[in-house]
Parts: sequence; C-alpha cells; structure tokens
Amino acid sequence: MSAVSTPSHEQGLDAEKHSEAEFKDHAPQEPAYPLDPAFEQKLVRKLDKMIVPTLMGIYLFAYLDRGNIGNARLQGLPQDILNGDPSGALFAWLSAAFYFAYVIFQYPATIYAKKFKQHYWIATACFGWGLVSLLQATTFNFGSIFMCRFTIGFFESMFGPNIAAYFTYFYTREEIGRRIGIWWATASVAGAFGGLLAYGVQHIHYKFNPWRFLFIIEGAPAMLIGIAIPWILPDRPEESTKLTEPERALAIARMKRGGSPEVARTLSWAHVRMALYDWKIYCAGITYFGTNCALSALGSFLPTIINQMGYSAANAQLLTVPPYAVGGLSLCIMSFVSDRYYNRGIPMIVFTAIGGTGYLILCVAPTSNVAARYAATFLVTMGTYTCIGIAIAWYPFNMGSESKRAMGIPIWQSIGQCGSILGSYIYPNTDAPRFIRGFAVTCGLFYFSTAVAIVLSAYIYYENARRDRVHGKVDPNAEVDTSELADYAPNFRYVP
Repeated sequence: MSAVSTPSHEQGLDAEKHSEAEFKDHAPQEPAYPLDPAFEQKLVRKLDKMIVPTLMGIYLFAYLDRGNIGNARLQGLPQDILNGDPSGALFAWLSAAFYFAYVIFQYPATIYAKKFKQHYWIATACFGWGLVSLLQATTFNFGSIFMCRFTIGFFESMFGPNIAAYFTYFYTREEIGRRIGIWWATASVAGAFGGLLAYGVQHIHYKFNPWRFLFIIEGAPAMLIGIAIPWILPDRPEESTKLTEPERALAIARMKRGGSPEVARTLSWAHVRMALYDWKIYCAGITYFGTNCALSALGSFLPTIINQMGYSAANAQLLTVPPYAVGGLSLCIMSFVSDRYYNRGIPMIVFTAIGGTGYLILCVAPTSNVAARYAATFLVTMGTYTCIGIAIAWYPFNMGSESKRAMGIPIWQSIGQCGSILGSYIYPNTDAPRFIRGFAVTCGLFYFSTAVAIVLSAYIYYENARRDRVHGKVDPNAEVDTSELADYAPNFRYVP
C-alpha cells in the first residue's frame, strides 16, 4: 500500500473541508507553555487519579452487568422463566442479544460521541445499563429479559468503543498500554468478583430466586456511579474545567506527539471514509474476532463448563475466580512490558497462541482428566484478556487521526463482537460435558488470529522502515501533520 494518497484522493480530502464546518465548535486558543518534565509528570499523575480508577470502577460494573447472565444460569433462571430450556437455545439468544445491540449501535455511538461532552456521554451510558440490568430482576418471560439484554448492549455500545478513543485524548503512545491494561484487567476482576458474588447470593434463602438478587445487587451500583461521573471524569483536554490553563495547554501539546489532534469536537468525514478502505483495520478485526469469541464464552459459559467437570453449581461459581485472576495478572504484566519495549505485535502473537493452546487441551483432554482441563482454562483466560488489552492499546494509535478512529474503532470492534455472537451459540447443552464443538472452533480462531497478527506486525515493521528509507527517520514523538492523510502522512510512524 502506498504511503501517500493519489492526487484524486487528495482532491477528495480537500472537498471535505467545507462539509466539516458543521461539526466544529469554537475552542479556546491555548497559550504555548514550555514542556517541563516535572510539570508533565505532575499532570500525568493528576490524570491517572481522575481517569484510571474511575474507568476501572465503571468497567467493573459494565462487565458484571454484561456477564451475570452466565452466573444466573446456574441459579435457576432457565427453570424459572425459560421453561427449563433443555436445549440451551433460548439462553444462547439471551447471551447473543447483548452483542446484537453492541454491534449495531457502536458505529453511530462512537462517531457522534465526539459531538458531546465526554463525561456526560459516559455517565448516561453507565446509568442506563445499570438501570436496565436491575430491571432484569423483574422479568418473567423470555421476551422481557431478551429486551433487557438488548438494551444493556445499546448502552454499553456508548461506552466500550468510545473509551479506546478517550484514552488517546490524555495519554501518549508510550503511556497508554499500561493504563489500558490496568483498565481492561477490571474485566477479569469482574469475572472473579462475579463468581464470588454469585456464590454468596446462591446461599441467600428468601422468597425471591437468587438470580433476581444478583441482578439487583450488580445493577444498582452502576446507576450510582453514573450519577457521580460528571463530577469526577474530565472532558476533552481543551474543554475540561478540571485542568488549569497551563495543564490544558500541556495536555494538548501531549496529544500532538506522533500526530496532530483535532482540537475541539470536530469530525472529518474524509477520514471516516478512509477507515472504511483500510485493510489493516479489518485485519485488526479478525484478530479481535477470535478473542471475543472466547471472551463471550467465558462470561456466559465458564461456570457451566466447570460445572460439567463434576463440581457442584456453587463450587463451580467459586472455581471461576482463579482463572480470571491469572488472566488479569497476565494482562497487567504484559501491558507494562509492551510499554517498556514499545511493542504490541509480539505480545499479541504470543498470547493468541497461548489461548489457542488452552482450547486445544480442552479439546483433547478426556473428561476424566479434570486437572488438565481446569489448568487449560487458565491458558484461555491469559490469552483472551491479554490479547484484548493489547489490541485496545495497539490499534487506535495506528489510525492517525481522531476521526479515523471514530470509524475505525467500531469497524474492528464490531467484527470482534460478531465473534462474541458466535461464542454464544457454540456451547449448547447437548454438547455437554466435553463441548468439543465450541472448544475446537475457538481454538482454530485463536490460531488464525496468531497468523493474522504476524502478517499485520510484519507489515508495520516493513512500512515504518520504508518510510524511514524514503522520507528519513523521524522522532516518533514529534508533531506530525495528519490533518489530510491521517496515518498515510509520510512522517507518521506506526506503533509496532
């Protein structure tokens, strides 16, 4: 692929400048401040205190509300409102309903999130999914709980894809990996915490069924967090009232490292269209497809899979905790390593292979070898959570502009969420206790993701070297004019 656009492409880009005016707000002109390392470290610490713990808390309950359907399955939900669901087909539809909405709505949600104040946008999403998750406790048939699951997917589509872009407003390429890793590790913490909570709720003896308590307990806190978000999270750097004027100026200067940000809430339709034709984004989506197939299966079926190893329903809930904990620890370690060595591709290659190996063991190990099968779930969580965290830190910075990210992120994430839909259907009850079909499909997808990650990583090394050879080496942190060509700008360099 040529690194420089054709003349006709450039003319098309010029023509777009007039249509972009309707998306622009008036942003204050920031004064120039010298880049003082001590002042910058102080700013980063301030951002860390405001952003990372808050987003971790939000995502903890997002993931709990997304995945608690799997815990509810072992607490009698199918018997109470699905007429027993002997084939597991209705439960598969409930698991997939979330992802149907997530795939459909993340495109408009991510694009138009740029037009709104970020802390209000995120607050609305959090309050919404918390409310609907709580309302699941009032459902009494398949149709009502299906609509709840679909609506939770709608509200979470406003959050997950947009957060990948939100991090890039405040952190540089060298900083973002560990922050996203810590944030995304919350998903594994939620899996572990959800298992512990479900274990405790299962021992509540009251006239309500345990799964109804579970939805109430996990939905209400998200509503409270949603109310508090506008007072905690900062808006975009140039508009945030939580930063002083010197801090805003420095934050904007940091955004310009390795590219040129779209200051103020602007949208370039030319860059939006460029994302539609970028093969690298689709490769990213393919790698995400396999990991998300595994992720949805973990959330919805891991308690059932462990239950089929011979453990009681309550103990199966408890035994989901260690694999999730190891997956989160692996993610945090590799996020720091990938930042330290400024490389995302190699960890992606290694850990997709690790995840595939875990599923391979689950495929071939006999049901009598419980130790091997349980150990394999640790490899699966390590591969799944580490790869998704690395992907969220890797792909957005390689798109070159905020507008391209606004379309590129939902493209690769929606491809990945289609994997989540697939994961909802490949573990029917009729395949118990070995679930060969689900394990084999996910194993193949993981290994295919490994191959695609190798191709994508090799291309990035090649293209960076080619641009160095043709245009000369550049400081990767220098400001690059990406306003017209996005990542195809001659001085832009991809994160390997």
